[in-house]
Amino acid sequence: MAKLYFRYGAMNSGKSTGLLQTAFNYEERGQRVLLAKPGIDTKGETSIVSRLGMNRNVDFLIPPTANARELFAAQAAGDDPDALLQHMDSPPVACLLVDEAQFLTASQVDDLFRIAVLDNVPVLAYGIRSDFRTHAFPGSRRLLEIAHSLEELKTICRCGRKAVFNTRRVGEKIIFDGDQVAIDGDEVWYESLCGSCYLEASAGRLGD
Repeated sequence: MAKLYFRYGAMNSGKSTGLLQTAFNYEERGQRVLLAKPGIDTKGETSIVSRLGMNRNVDFLIPPTANARELFAAQAAGDDPDALLQHMDSPPVACLLVDEAQFLTASQVDDLFRIAVLDNVPVLAYGIRSDFRTHAFPGSRRLLEIAHSLEELKTICRCGRKAVFNTRRVGEKIIFDGDQVAIDGDEVWYESLCGSCYLEASAGRLGD
């Protein structure tokens, strides 16, 4: 039986880079992989973008109300007329890689679990655990509940300690209000901080 893996970390912990490296490793050995991400993630549009400058188109997007297992099955068979990439020979899929998995719904994470267990295809989901208010994303919460394997990808705070929290900033100002999802843009950006630096920057505010 294949497994569902959740590889998580704070912002800038190399999640997308790790996903692209994993895809390369499979394909270097002649195996077929499928790449997907939630449709709500508009950064890179239909691409997975790494901070190191690497990018690659996904094979399919997962809209908020879609059944992820059905989308995967159509892509794996090569018979999806709306596919972003077509695989004419459609060899077996060795692995499904999902970026920004925190943006999935809980039911879509359940779909990933079924792909691993019922379809016997390993699923590697990459994402962050919590938002700028330290609240868990629905997709991440469900992955922490049911994934067979959990792996933390580490990154460093500006003070040199391990970063565990994500701060949302507009310019240099840390903000604590707003929607849970706000993709990076001209105004919005994120910084990963350790617990001490987060509490200092937020004047002790945690989880409001």
